[in-house]
Amino acid sequence: MRLSFLGTGAAGGVPLWGCECAICTRARVDTSVRRQPNCALLEAGKTRLLIDAGVMDVAERFPPGALDAVLVTHFHADHVQGLFHLRWGKGALDVYAPHDSEGCADLYKSPGPLKFTHLSKFEKRELGEVSITAVPLVHSKPTLGYCIEHEGARLAYLSDCRELPPATLEFLQRWQPHTLCLDCTFPPGADQPRNHFDLLETVALAQHFPESEMVLMHIGHKLDAWLQDRPDALPAGMKLAYDGETLICIGVP
Repeated sequence: MRLSFLGTGAAGGVPLWGCECAICTRARVDTSVRRQPNCALLEAGKTRLLIDAGVMDVAERFPPGALDAVLVTHFHADHVQGLFHLRWGKGALDVYAPHDSEGCADLYKSPGPLKFTHLSKFEKRELGEVSITAVPLVHSKPTLGYCIEHEGARLAYLSDCRELPPATLEFLQRWQPHTLCLDCTFPPGADQPRNHFDLLETVALAQHFPESEMVLMHIGHKLDAWLQDRPDALPAGMKLAYDGETLICIGVP
């Protein structure tokens, strides 16, 4: 099972418009540290699933038939804006998403080839060669994480959350993902009102999953800048995701 990060950034991306911090200044000349909106492509056998659609060139990257389905975590614009171009196309594409009566702008009103199916909390589905379970997350809109299994490999993709509901944490502890991709937008001690984890909170959560590879995503420019000055701050078994990076998730006997 392969997970390729198309984007790993928070809503503003890196570089952040108008910001002159060290990391944003560097990102304007060094593409390796740029971050597009958080989304990824999952490939398992012949099954290809797009998780969120924050990048704007979804229609160019994925011609008709290239994807089996899209998994939407929630309907904030930076996670679905790439779907808007597809509404005027032809054919059909399944899109699985949380129950959200508002959605985002006209995606519900004029979906075109997008075929929306709403998933309930802890609902399990078989999509091609993979099994997915939708788990609830705490965010400012109805939000789901996705627990994905293929040939014994287990990957949890938990974007955009400020905490895990007790039932989700209990499920994950039973399920024990081999790889856990987790929202980590802020450096330690971020004091503004927020709907995302900071680094201290992700480190604390990682204690529940000592055997899991922890991959941090949905990263804001302040966290990148903070870590640039503290290259040894991440504990063993935890790393940052970067745009264009591919993870290989293999089940452990």
